[in-house]
Amino acid sequence: MPKIVTYNVNGIKARMERLLEYLAEQQPDVVCLQELKGADETLPVKDIEAAGYGAVWHGQKGFNGVAVLAKGQQPVERQRGLAGDPEDAHSRYLEAEIGDLIVASIYLPNGNPQPGPKFDYKLKWMERLADRAQALLAEERPVVLAGDYNVIPNDDDTFSVRAMATDALMQPESRERYRTLLAQGWTDSLRTRFPGGGVWTFWDYQAGAWQRDAGFRIDHLLLSPIAADRYLGAGVDKEYRGREKASDHAPTWVSLR
Repeated sequence: MPKIVTYNVNGIKARMERLLEYLAEQQPDVVCLQELKGADETLPVKDIEAAGYGAVWHGQKGFNGVAVLAKGQQPVERQRGLAGDPEDAHSRYLEAEIGDLIVASIYLPNGNPQPGPKFDYKLKWMERLADRAQALLAEERPVVLAGDYNVIPNDDDTFSVRAMATDALMQPESRERYRTLLAQGWTDSLRTRFPGGGVWTFWDYQAGAWQRDAGFRIDHLLLSPIAADRYLGAGVDKEYRGREKASDHAPTWVSLR
């Protein structure tokens, strides 16, 4: 039963101990990492290999950065970056093949402050992602689009609608583009498991958000129809958010047949 995880580590150097601990304790089959905040040549490839994982990396000095890890094998890179904007140098998309499975690690732009150029970039990026997602569906393969989408899809995906009302994560335009993506035929695996919402994947470091359980759901694993046919369950390994020097995101996962 493959366990596929998305995990925004918020700086891989700062989080290396926690990541290795997670790999050792949970033994996930595939891990999509985001926000590495390191150039390719500085990434801890040897440490990951020593933990029993092959990996492909798409780093960037100080910002962004995504990776795909696979237990006991080397993922085969298919694509890095999205078409549609030759000026876009951000390391936010990496697609790899692991056996018959296609997996993408996604770090979608935050978009704050909105309105403004950062929000415009976010919306355009989501349209480019939708174009790629449509092409992947046409391959009729099991595909998982895993990552930090920086979108709170529904009102019950946040501790407080009022607190997040002006945030780019919850604007109607962000949500509409997320729904457009789902409407292509993708299954939101965590929503399938928890249709009533109230499940968070992120808790800010500020204002005692973790202690108050003031979180929201922005880490998503979307399944193509063939992957959705193999769906067994999904969840959040919330306990890891409470550990010392943890990321502000918790590892979020889906298991497939």
